[in-house]
Amino acid sequence: MASLAFDKSGSVRLLFNDQAGKRRTIRLGKIDRHHARSFKAFAERLIASQRLGTPIDPLTTSWLRDLPEPTYARLVRAGLVEPRERSETPTLARMLDAYFGAADVKPATLTRMQQARHHLESHFGDGFDMRALTLSKADEWRARLVEAGYAEATISRTVRYARQFATWAMKRGLIDANPFADLHAGSQSNQDRTVFVERATIDRVIAEAPSAEWRLLIALSRYCGLRVPSEAFALRWVDVDWNRQSLRIRSPKTEHHSGKGSRVVPIFPEVKAALLDVFEQAEEGSERVLSSFRVRYNPHTEFRRIIERAGIEPWPRTWHNLRASRQIELTSQFPLYTACSWLGNSAAIASQHYLRVTDADWQRAVGGAESGAHAAQNAAQHTTEPKGTKAHDSSEVLAGCGVAPSDAPECASVPSSEVGKRGLEPRTLRL
Repeated sequence: MASLAFDKSGSVRLLFNDQAGKRRTIRLGKIDRHHARSFKAFAERLIASQRLGTPIDPLTTSWLRDLPEPTYARLVRAGLVEPRERSETPTLARMLDAYFGAADVKPATLTRMQQARHHLESHFGDGFDMRALTLSKADEWRARLVEAGYAEATISRTVRYARQFATWAMKRGLIDANPFADLHAGSQSNQDRTVFVERATIDRVIAEAPSAEWRLLIALSRYCGLRVPSEAFALRWVDVDWNRQSLRIRSPKTEHHSGKGSRVVPIFPEVKAALLDVFEQAEEGSERVLSSFRVRYNPHTEFRRIIERAGIEPWPRTWHNLRASRQIELTSQFPLYTACSWLGNSAAIASQHYLRVTDADWQRAVGGAESGAHAAQNAAQHTTEPKGTKAHDSSEVLAGCGVAPSDAPECASVPSSEVGKRGLEPRTLRL
């Protein structure tokens, strides 16, 4: 009844004869064979329904309803279906209501999306007919955001969300075209809010922290680069491998990407003492490492108070700047791939949002030959010293695996100066 033709370029065509015997072609573009065969099966149902004069079956009706407008229009041109009827005006509010009704995103993402919605509705009005929205009007909307004094990163994020909303609506036939498709978004990086937090500074802050868990939380952010609160609050004692000196970090932010739900990072020396302190104070049977914090608690405000009590002016992005500072340090000591594996991001994201030139870099550059020779000597020692090299090799292995081999030897003893009498974990936990 119908056949498929696969071109060398990868494009697919559906061929069939209509009721008048005329040869018809529907171009499907570059799609895989599975979807091409599925399309062919539904098209044959439409052809049979048309020839027999019978109603379209419910399964095919549902398939038609979910087809993107451009694909549905090809069926209309081929004479297999009637054009879609639009009983309602495609207003901005209708488009956004439909999008948010189907959105399945994390709370923080939803908040940013709602901010973008507010910017759209406050400018155009919720009853605005999306068919009247042109690129020039979209440009005017972006210009108003610039005039209002919003940061470039905020404008970029808002434009990208507007484009995402419209793309979703276009694929579902709510609008015919995406007026934001060619709208310039700009950079989402704001260097003015990027601050390198020196070790001496954060050590003063840690000393002012009110509890062992607070000290560990700050250390995990600054010296392990954990996202706060999501990754830090998700850390459990079963994720701590004392023998291999590693932490398994569960990442809610990246868990929807294949293989990115967790990563393994070393227990860096700057974190180890704080982790042991919390371990010693952990109640029997406790599961979460930072058990005194509620899972949905936002530590931002209290952290700024701690910074101020240490006599330091809070930096713009309190937690993010700690994570970025650690990325800068690790990238100066290890290959970028290694640093990104431990931080749980990509090289592109690190370059755009994390890495920057620090004052220490500048001082080394202008320090003259003596400073340069000293740096070169340190680099050589770092590379050739056997014990240091072994530690780095071990860290690379940790970045690629999450559990110790079953036949790995257990630690025979642990220095009493580091671990208390209870052993390596709260007594009722299994690691």
